[in-house]
Amino acid sequence: MTTPREATPSRRVRANGDGTVYQRKDGRWEAAGYVLAPGNTRKRVRVYGTTRKEALAKLTEKIATSNRGVPAPSAQGSVSAYLTYWLEAVAVHQLRENTHTRYTACVHQHLIPGLGKKKLAKLTAKDVRTWLNQLRTTCQCCARGIDARRDQPHCSAAGACCSKRLSPLTLAYIHSVLKSALEHAVREEEITRNVARNVRTGTPRPRRFEPLTADEARQFLAAARDDRLFALYELALRTGLRKGELLGLQWEDLDLRKGTASIRRTLQRTQTGGLTALPTKTRASERRIALPSECIHSLKEHREVQKRGATLEGWKDNGLVFTTQAGGPIDPANLNRRFRSLLERAGLRRIRFHDLRHSTATLLLEQGVELVVIKELLGHAHIGVTATVYAHVRLRLQCEAIDLLGRTLHNSAETQPDASADPPPCAPPVR
Repeated sequence: MTTPREATPSRRVRANGDGTVYQRKDGRWEAAGYVLAPGNTRKRVRVYGTTRKEALAKLTEKIATSNRGVPAPSAQGSVSAYLTYWLEAVAVHQLRENTHTRYTACVHQHLIPGLGKKKLAKLTAKDVRTWLNQLRTTCQCCARGIDARRDQPHCSAAGACCSKRLSPLTLAYIHSVLKSALEHAVREEEITRNVARNVRTGTPRPRRFEPLTADEARQFLAAARDDRLFALYELALRTGLRKGELLGLQWEDLDLRKGTASIRRTLQRTQTGGLTALPTKTRASERRIALPSECIHSLKEHREVQKRGATLEGWKDNGLVFTTQAGGPIDPANLNRRFRSLLERAGLRRIRFHDLRHSTATLLLEQGVELVVIKELLGHAHIGVTATVYAHVRLRLQCEAIDLLGRTLHNSAETQPDASADPPPCAPPVR
């Protein structure tokens, strides 16, 4: 009787769904399998490695990610192509026009030149970190060719680099634009994660501002008394309204009998529409505030002067509280020039118009007004914004409180009665 041949051990077969692994003619190993794709579909992906183990490990990682419900990225284009799409199809509908203009400049001046050639799906946190470090140490005159376009070069074209680098605030702004774009790519399932969020740039120091002191504020109001826009300057200093909110204020927003003002819009200059009335900066900025009695009086006088001007030929009635002499809206840039001239006439140091808003909050804090009241008056979205911007004022108030406590304790020690003396009869117990 013949003995049957021993069965040869069969080749190991991978289970269904584990994919396939084989060696290519060029010597590399290729692994292929099905993973979850956007739209709750499945697609076949291929990975490569120098060894069978390496290719299998890459495929196993992708299948494990798919089993957790994370779809495979579908982005095939570059970072430049996606940023262009995001600006033209997404950001333009979500941002205010001036903000979209700044985003566009940031993308074309920094993001596309630095990261535009990389594949969106292969962008890593290391790529973002390396690019930010390079951007931090690069002279912008040299990188963007600014010096070559000047009539009188004073940087590389003149033989000496001026080392004009970006500020930490600008770097943080560029980083935030990239995070916003990649966050939308994650929502559209183009990529699996926002790698820009894994990069920490540090918290930049806020811009330092020098608000008016109480004496300077009184000097400013005295110098502006004879100005045609005195009511605007007084309203800005006493209520902290933004420049656009003041210029967009209409008479129908004011109730001088009750002493209130409703802030509903802001006036800004845009590239397409010129001077345009837009919604307030945030939802919290749309608010109603109480008017000081001094502002009510100056607004009434301003209205009487405006009524006399409305009888002149060429007057255009737009319903605005503060207008040009012809009744048209005031350009914010023109208001800035008038404000600087007023500061020079008053003999005060040069500050921004927005620093009047900071002066209001600073003076209120120094008078002991609660932070939540100032937050409502200024129209901040969160009280944390108010607390952060005016942290230096709170620190000074803390120092004053500590000094007050120190004087109290020092005086108590001096007036403490002698321990050898008999205690007063029927002393009340201390609870």
